[in-house]
Amino acid sequence: MTQSTLFTLPLYPRGFHIITREVLAAIGELPMEGVLHLFIQHTSAALAINEAADPDVLTDFESLFNRLVPEGMPFLTHTLEGPDDMPAHVKAVIAGSSISIPILDGRLALGTWQGIYLCEFRNRGGSRRLVASVMS
Repeated sequence: MTQSTLFTLPLYPRGFHIITREVLAAIGELPMEGVLHLFIQHTSAALAINEAADPDVLTDFESLFNRLVPEGMPFLTHTLEGPDDMPAHVKAVIAGSSISIPILDGRLALGTWQGIYLCEFRNRGGSRRLVASVMS
């Protein structure tokens, strides 16, 4: 059985943000076992799973992604929405638009230090829509 929920995250500033609590609040009670599949309906933001204990990791990810894909590359042609737009699309392709997490004993089977990230790559990305599908 699959149950899907569409929900909207509030506006987050550019950067990496732990959204595990927001996701859990949106989907409600989990089955005893199954899989949560989470998909973001945007091309300039992404989802990831990584370190959720030390906030320095979030800052370091932002710094590294900005060095990998800097703004202002003169050969880019998709520039109508600002200098952060095309780099945001490239970063979103690198990070990915969906994640899947096993559900065990009614809880997400995340590792001790893991959390769900919203990777916001735009300076003014706006609210973000996510689809959560729980398969049991």
